[in-house]
Amino acid sequence: MFLDTEDNLNNTIAAMFDSSKKMALFMEGALDSDMGKMGFGLMRFSKHPIVCVIDSNYAGKTVEESVGLPYDIPVIDSIDEAVGKGSEILVLGIAPSGGKFPDAWDLPISEALQNGLSLINGLHDDLNTRYGNLLVNVPTQKIWDVRKPKNSYPIATGKAAQLNNKRILMIGTDMAVGKMTAGLELYAALKKQGSKVGFVPSGQIGITLMGNGIPLDAIKVDQAAGAVQEAVLEEADKDIIIIEGQGSLAHPGSTATLPLLRGSQATHLILCHKAAYSHLRAPVSHIPIPPLDEFIKLNEAAAAVCGSQTKAKTIGIALNTVGLSDKEAAQKVIEVEKLTGLPTTDVIRFGVEKLIEAIRNN
Repeated sequence: MFLDTEDNLNNTIAAMFDSSKKMALFMEGALDSDMGKMGFGLMRFSKHPIVCVIDSNYAGKTVEESVGLPYDIPVIDSIDEAVGKGSEILVLGIAPSGGKFPDAWDLPISEALQNGLSLINGLHDDLNTRYGNLLVNVPTQKIWDVRKPKNSYPIATGKAAQLNNKRILMIGTDMAVGKMTAGLELYAALKKQGSKVGFVPSGQIGITLMGNGIPLDAIKVDQAAGAVQEAVLEEADKDIIIIEGQGSLAHPGSTATLPLLRGSQATHLILCHKAAYSHLRAPVSHIPIPPLDEFIKLNEAAAAVCGSQTKAKTIGIALNTVGLSDKEAAQKVIEVEKLTGLPTTDVIRFGVEKLIEAIRNN
């Protein structure tokens, strides 16, 4: 997993998913797509040895040869090959729209389970119910349905506002713009520097990496803010809490930002934006992304009136400059800093230092 995951996971899951176990990523048809973000997140952050990626479109190549990402992981075309490479865990590395498990995956997933592999499922479907009868008689073989929420959560009361720490919420102009990646990069850097820092995952990738968190989009809407509050209060002893963002106020299909603001009582915001995009991603690509300075004001205004006891201040911008050349990316950073007056970087391309300094100084 990511950092100290075995300390976070419950004993059953920890025994199954300790970081020595070999992992295969099922990314059929999605290695070159934004839908592969679960797999991409694990490639970057997981401590597990990833022995292969399954995508028949690129079989015989490495991930780097296939899509240019810096991972020398072989791409193969079958579960059988994954088993032959010693895989012990299969991860559904794809996040299709709506989080629905496609029936076309039934055969390969059944084959994996019948060959003794454990399964990490980040989709909404309960695969323990669907495939539990296929588990072989191996004590450590399990299916982890990451997005399965608790039966109930408390109703939010604004209690996180009583904490005497910095609560930094990652917000975004759209879905899949790098909120989790930027948050985890900040978390790792702060932890390395000796800060007492916590991370609250709110989606399937962060939960898989950290071993805990809240599957926000699977929680009843009336309990969503309470779930965030509960998770933040569990990190109350930390001086800094990074809260993984979900969705966007700009997206007509997203409701995630408000419970995150209400439950976390955020003191600071970091805006995440995909620099090459002027419009939201399909299927709402007809909707333009608001100017960043206006969007910052919108999020701060929402934070101030939606049950918050604190005044959240935007302290920096994390750009995702995928698709831009180094020169274009550097120019975009300059443009955004000029527009917003805020420190701006691509945490992968240019590092986290600007944002770390902003966290320290605000």
